[in-house]
Amino acid sequence: MRIISTMTRALVAGAALVALAHGTASAQADYPTRPVNVIVPQGAGGANDTIARIISAKLSEVLGQQFVVENRTGAGGNIGTAAAAKAKPDGYTLMLTTNGAQVINPWLYKTTGFDPIKDFTPVGLVASAGYVLVANAAFPANNVNELIAQLKANPGKYNYASAGNGTLNHLIMEMFKQQVGLNIQHVPYKTASAAAADVAGGIVPVSVQSAPSSLGLIKAGKIKALAVTNEKRIGALPDVPSISETIPGFGSTPWYGILAPAGTPVAIVNKLNAAIKTALADKDVQERLLKQGCEALESTPQQFATLIKDDLANWQKIVKSSGASVD
Repeated sequence: MRIISTMTRALVAGAALVALAHGTASAQADYPTRPVNVIVPQGAGGANDTIARIISAKLSEVLGQQFVVENRTGAGGNIGTAAAAKAKPDGYTLMLTTNGAQVINPWLYKTTGFDPIKDFTPVGLVASAGYVLVANAAFPANNVNELIAQLKANPGKYNYASAGNGTLNHLIMEMFKQQVGLNIQHVPYKTASAAAADVAGGIVPVSVQSAPSSLGLIKAGKIKALAVTNEKRIGALPDVPSISETIPGFGSTPWYGILAPAGTPVAIVNKLNAAIKTALADKDVQERLLKQGCEALESTPQQFATLIKDDLANWQKIVKSSGASVD
């Protein structure tokens, strides 16, 4: 009787495990069955937010559930990134982030609240974006050489605006400042759009802005583009030279990608990656990204993971040599 009882219990337990595994596999295959939250660790109006809304809208169509963008700002992207790291790894909380928060912040801050490798599962890249060195329309300089001359003739007189301490806007300008040897003070804002608005209003004369947050103001003549900070010129502003044309070797092209909390099932990650590729293949999505100064940029989860590791090493050297620090 004991042997039969033991065997019965074992069979029941085995059946339960099979049912659980089947249920889990079925849930992953049916994913998503409810809305998906997409955390953006920067404010509305900036490059990351703009890209997130374009991609999320298309993912909603591809996968048949709403992908809802949630802006969680603060600490140069650390607050939203830490929140994403702590989310349940079930595929219903994702993060669309920039290299600024993911691979630069760990070297800028003593404490970020997350581990860029251990706390996340890379899903896939989605885009790259142009960044632009801009000035108020009435500012005397019209190009990089004139800006350098103006700043060196008036050390400490001018300020520059950024989207906040440790953001890409901040660090790229600090790299430029350090490389050229300029005395210009940093004024951090809570969002890129707020910084751009004050440059347009003449409150702060200079800023590095993402193309998505500055193209409208540039086209309206409220701010002027002195140069792009990418290694090469960008399609949205083909007549605007890159800083590298004046300062050889200078350049930074930001990437944007989707990550999930560590432990997210591989089946869900792969399904999301396939959906991202479908979204990026859409001509309307490509055109909308191009109009914002961005370009579609796809990858496998493995390629994205490798890029993050490589960029962490590269930015550690850049941050150290630039002397930039937030804490």
